[in-house]
Amino acid sequence: MDLVDVDAQKQAAAYRAVEDFVQSSMIVGLGTGSTAIHATVRIGELLKSGELSDVVGVPTAKSTQAAAIKAGVPLLDDSVVWDIDVTIDGADEVDSDLNLIKGGGGALLREKLVAQTTATEVIVVDESKRSPLLGTNFKLPVEVVEFGLATTREFLALVAGEPTLRVTETGETFRTDQGNVIFDCHTGAIEDVFSLAGVLEAHAGIVEHGLFLGLTQFLVVASSTGVEILSPS
Repeated sequence: MDLVDVDAQKQAAAYRAVEDFVQSSMIVGLGTGSTAIHATVRIGELLKSGELSDVVGVPTAKSTQAAAIKAGVPLLDDSVVWDIDVTIDGADEVDSDLNLIKGGGGALLREKLVAQTTATEVIVVDESKRSPLLGTNFKLPVEVVEFGLATTREFLALVAGEPTLRVTETGETFRTDQGNVIFDCHTGAIEDVFSLAGVLEAHAGIVEHGLFLGLTQFLVVASSTGVEILSPS
């Protein structure tokens, strides 16, 4: 499918998510990535037109923060306790239970922190992101500290498949907004996502992993035939 068509589908789904789930006076989590940015831009448009008012955002990455400022979306200060009404974000892969792999953009820690602090998590994807088992079509990002990197890499190879250190387009080591690095693990289809998540969370040196389990209330799916909204089975 043409990339322009895919982006148009993502935009339509993101706009639908804003239309259905964002109301005036809400605190809104602003996701990271191209699909989520469409939602941020749309919120800014509706604030400028007066169709929405008193909406404030919580960005999940520095890039999202910049996009929100450009779109005219006010942002909530980090010094206050978040009570987020709804978050609109994207995903790299989603299964039938609406569990996710996220972190392709490197913002998995902040995205998960916001997701765990939101009342309603809305994930917007195109139909290519759906699969029967997580890990089938996308590698699992794992954010780690640089100290003990070789040891952490060996551990990941044992429990999560071959890890590849993420680099930028210019060949430099990719850094998260926290200054950490990411291994993308070739897990293959993951039979027990909760077990793997527990193993990763118990190991020192691992800051966060890209398995988002039981956090999604609604999935907004864009396809060539329109937009569909799903909830966990």
